[in-house]
Amino acid sequence: MASFDLKEAAQLLADELEQQKFGEAPETLYAPLRYILSLGGKRLRPALTLLGCYLFDDDYKKAIDPAIGVEVFHNFTLMHDDIMDEAPLRRGKMTVHEKWNSNVAILSGDVMFVRSYEYISNVEDKILRQALALFNKCAAEVCEGQQFDMDFEERETVGEEEYIEMIRLKTAVLIGFALRLGALIGGATDEQSKVVEEFGVNVGLGFQLKDDILDVYADQDKFGKQVGGDIISNKKTLMLIKALKQAEGADAVELQNWLEAKDFDKEEKVAAVTDIYNRLGIREMATEKSNEYFTKGFAALENLDVSEDRKNLLKEFGVYLQNRDH
Repeated sequence: MASFDLKEAAQLLADELEQQKFGEAPETLYAPLRYILSLGGKRLRPALTLLGCYLFDDDYKKAIDPAIGVEVFHNFTLMHDDIMDEAPLRRGKMTVHEKWNSNVAILSGDVMFVRSYEYISNVEDKILRQALALFNKCAAEVCEGQQFDMDFEERETVGEEEYIEMIRLKTAVLIGFALRLGALIGGATDEQSKVVEEFGVNVGLGFQLKDDILDVYADQDKFGKQVGGDIISNKKTLMLIKALKQAEGADAVELQNWLEAKDFDKEEKVAAVTDIYNRLGIREMATEKSNEYFTKGFAALENLDVSEDRKNLLKEFGVYLQNRDH
């Protein structure tokens, strides 16, 4: 039986990505594409496509092209999200729109979306229609999630359930799709692939909630993005939603003042709001909610009919995400 290591799979994908040409001219269209892919990242989503395949077939390398498609699509969403968020950094480096400009980043992102279809289409004919239908659904949901996220910026209040649905669409469905696509390539039945997807979506929810926590509490040198960025931009994360609900008296007044402030020192705001979170126990509340979704993901695996050795690979992945510090 062949073995599988998630880190080795991620490195294999990184090596494969380096060899891809994607396109040559005009250089200003393809250079940003190669640039954002060269920034690295954990390559977790495409590695999950390989893992999803390995759950049902030793020959997981037949899923490499579709896995590359997953990674190219993911980076397309990051490129466009960065424009909308006016983010200065991505993985510790200049974002594409900062290095070039927004128009270049938009168009280069568009061609990434096209290329992702080319790679994902490289599956056996018997699952091609299903793979593309699932990808279309996933891609549309990611866009829906991003629009909800932007809509929330214009609203004074956002409910906890609304926020969870937004991150399910924006983040978790792609993790679920990556795993399900791999499972189908590996020969899983539709029902088996749905169980794998359910695990991925729940772990994806836990992953994003953990990311929100790290945005406030991570080590800047490890995180790669601007720590405190969500606080600076008044992003309505679960942490802020809970803080607004829990805060009373002086804490409520101070928090509202920071949310309404137009001219402020960024570091001072991050420190002050973080102190409010600490006093209210917001980090602990958010961690509890994150762990709830990881637990749901692990529970889903009880219905997965594969060997315990292979099932444990998924469990180990979930535990890694749950315990990560950047």
